[in-house]
Parts: sequence; C-alpha cells; structure tokens
Amino acid sequence: MLKQSLLVLLAAGLISIAAPFAAAQDSPSNDPQSNDQQSQPSQQEGHRHHGPDPAQRTEELTRHLKLTSDQQTKVKDALQSQHSQMESLHQDSSLSQDDRRAKMMDIRKGTDAQIRELLDPTQQKKWDEMQAKRGEWMQHRHQGPDSGSDSQNKPPQQ
Repeated sequence: MLKQSLLVLLAAGLISIAAPFAAAQDSPSNDPQSNDQQSQPSQQEGHRHHGPDPAQRTEELTRHLKLTSDQQTKVKDALQSQHSQMESLHQDSSLSQDDRRAKMMDIRKGTDAQIRELLDPTQQKKWDEMQAKRGEWMQHRHQGPDSGSDSQNKPPQQ
C-alpha cells in the first residue's frame, strides 16, 4: 500500500512538472514565423504597448486641431520624447507593474500638458474635448465591455 501511494505521488509530481513544458512546446510563440505574423498586426497598428508612432499621432492631431507647421514640429518633439521615455520604462524591470503604470501616466500627463500649452484657445477647447472623450473611453475600457460592440474596444478618434 505504501509503495503504491508513493508511486501515485511520484507520477502526479512528474505530470505536474512536465505539463508546463509540454504546453510550452505546443505554444505558437516558439515558432519564429508565427511569432513574426503575430507581432505584425500590433506593429502596423502602432499602439499596442508603446503608444502610437509620434509622426502618426502628430498627423492625427494636425487633422483634428489644424496645427500650424511650428506647432507640428513642437508637438512631434514632445511625442517623440514621450515615446522614448515610455520605451525606457518598458525595459526597466526593476519597477513593479503599478509603479511602471504610475510613471507612464505621469509621462503622459506631462506630454499632454506640454501639447496643450502650444495650442491657441480654440485648439485648447477642442483638445479638452478630445481628452474628455479619451477619459470616457478609458473608463469604459477598464470597466469591461457592456456589450459586444466594437466601439467599446477602439479608442475614440482624436
């Protein structure tokens, strides 16, 4: 009886140790081709983890806010600075997830304030409306989808 119990315990231990390795081998992330294919959509969208491309974001803001060429240059510089700070933060493994998120929010708020200062009063009003819509979208996003509509999953057009 004791030998049988030990064998069952040993078998259960081996299975629990081997199962994650077997699952990892079946995972598509080990296949370089599928890994490239999976990463391409997020790179094409340009805003999975590191935010939108500064040039693309500048173009969007130019369309919505009718930025002057001088404003475009300054906005793009601010967004590039934000982007590089975010990249550095993503690579900093010494921070907890909560600390990293807090720092990212601080960087984002600083960049948003910097951009707002560059705008004239009419543009600032439109900017504030865009930021309010973004805030609403983020709030709904963190609460979870109420329905299956795609409008819950996409950020508002700014």
